[in-house]
Amino acid sequence: MTLTRKLAYGSLAISLIVLLIKGIAYQVTGSVALFSDALESIINVVSSLTALVAIGFAAQPPDAEHPYGHGKAEYLSAVAIGVMIVLAGVAILREAYEGILAPKPIDAPLLGLGISSIATVMNAVWSAVLIRLGRRERSAALASDGKHLLADVVTSSGVVIGVGLVVATGILVLDSIIAALVACHVLWSGWDVIRENSGGLLDEAAPAAEIQRINEIIAANSEEAIEAHALRTRLAGKTTFVDFDLVVSGAMTVSRSHAICDRLEAALKDALGEAIVTVHVEPDEKAEHRPHVSADQTGASI
Repeated sequence: MTLTRKLAYGSLAISLIVLLIKGIAYQVTGSVALFSDALESIINVVSSLTALVAIGFAAQPPDAEHPYGHGKAEYLSAVAIGVMIVLAGVAILREAYEGILAPKPIDAPLLGLGISSIATVMNAVWSAVLIRLGRRERSAALASDGKHLLADVVTSSGVVIGVGLVVATGILVLDSIIAALVACHVLWSGWDVIRENSGGLLDEAAPAAEIQRINEIIAANSEEAIEAHALRTRLAGKTTFVDFDLVVSGAMTVSRSHAICDRLEAALKDALGEAIVTVHVEPDEKAEHRPHVSADQTGASI
């Protein structure tokens, strides 16, 4: 079992435990803010399930119907998680609105806060793990799930503040006001996840630093070529797709030009990990007559 899949299973297990803890905290207190916090945890469970399914699907090898693999499933999952975060924010706002209209006293607030804090600490630790390893493993689903949990940590922290203020001041409506403010943060977090992962579905180019690295690798491994241009990149989960044109002398044999392509492909795969490299060989009349190789994303040689 891969590390990403193990993390996805761990995320689901922790989400279920946190949901149980927060449900108990709400039952003990009857707090609107704690109820909203528990409501978001239901979305956490659904998000973890979504990420688990997406990671399993993305790990499948290419087939006849998906010759370029299934990596984009993670981006689709991440966008779905973002939508769920937004829905959780809307649900919290609704509960907060009803609480503002009809404030209710909080029962056993200290006990409820103690129970809820256990769940908050668990989410804080696990969200940090998911975000760090999700980025390292280039798993959009795990990173987005981690950001969702981080939003839940902020929500829970706001809830603790709200309930604490209600106890300290006796102003019952503060319970719902704090919940409404936290809901706004949750909505923003959901939109950020949607925005960040939509690029993967739209074949967004690799990050600038990675493009520069690709340029350097091409330049270092194409000594016998005239130039390279028309570089294009895109990401699909862990896989980086790279294609570019390589201009060689018209007198060069097919076998020799193929050897250069093999060398370039091996160097790029060694540097990028999971990569699919396509090189289009062109004769010297296609050269743009600029010094040596490497290319930018606009297709011009450098």
